[in-house]
Amino acid sequence: MTAQAAQNLAELAGVHVVHKARSGGLFTRDRVYALTGADLSIGSGETVGVVGESGCGKSTLAKVLVGLQKPTSGTVSFGGQDIWSMSNSARRRAIGSSTGMVFQDPSTALNRRLPIRQVLRDPLDVHAVGTVREREERVRELLGLVGLPASVADLLPGQVSGGQRQRVAIGRALALRPRLLIADEPTSALDVSVRAQILNLLLDLKEQLGLAMVFVSHDIQTVRRMSDRVVTMYLGRIVEQTQAEAVPARARHPYTRALFSATPGLLSPVDPIPLTGPVPSATRPPSGCPFRTRCWKADDLCAEEMPAARSEGEDHLFRCHHPVLDGVTDVELISQAQERQ
Repeated sequence: MTAQAAQNLAELAGVHVVHKARSGGLFTRDRVYALTGADLSIGSGETVGVVGESGCGKSTLAKVLVGLQKPTSGTVSFGGQDIWSMSNSARRRAIGSSTGMVFQDPSTALNRRLPIRQVLRDPLDVHAVGTVREREERVRELLGLVGLPASVADLLPGQVSGGQRQRVAIGRALALRPRLLIADEPTSALDVSVRAQILNLLLDLKEQLGLAMVFVSHDIQTVRRMSDRVVTMYLGRIVEQTQAEAVPARARHPYTRALFSATPGLLSPVDPIPLTGPVPSATRPPSGCPFRTRCWKADDLCAEEMPAARSEGEDHLFRCHHPVLDGVTDVELISQAQERQ
């Protein structure tokens, strides 16, 4: 195990996830390339934001990180140990003690038939943590940790508000004191009025507990606010990784620039960089660079070869044959894109 691997809580190396999907005729099965060649490391205490359009592989990446999705190939490691080389029981212990996951919709993620007390206690019971009295004490701690009164413990999830249900879901994810929290679109199913409260809670918990976090969202501005580093995904591939403070101005991949331009600041409104055509099918991805069918910079090289990962500084990686040059503004990119249409 290298020193760098020991410093990383989680690491993906060359991870592919390929599903079989029935299509065409009764006996025909296409392959869905949900994740392709994913390389990602998550350091202790770091928040990594994952952005991209629907179907780009964000949720698949999240499920791989918490062991809910076995990769078709590649390795998923915690503390330098490949979790899929472990026995089932060892893997469950490793994942349960290291990671927690908050899903998009708390209404479907929580068992509606169990009182909130039992929802929070379930991970403790499954992993046989402490005595019965210690588990009950942990439930009380979790309620306080996520800002819920003790009186909700005997209520069913359906008897509390959506924001309170998501607080319960966060408490359950933290029950085993994980070091890494995966939040997969944690506010998209909530009313606008409570989204900020949940985001602030996650930020507070990160600082209070020293958590690392992977924050998956289609809300670009929220990802930038929550994250130390931003990962851009397109059609199952990670196409750029950079520090959050560097986006969008210093992003090099055309897709990252286009994605962030679609949510401009109110003080400096600008039209988004136009992209032509729909996202290609994950069953038949384009040759070469997956973004080339919508990119204003694409040429024959982009159709022939997948760009190799290029680095710019220690913390900036991107895959593009024709990256956006330093200092080029969105207004200039809009003009370039319009000329190609």
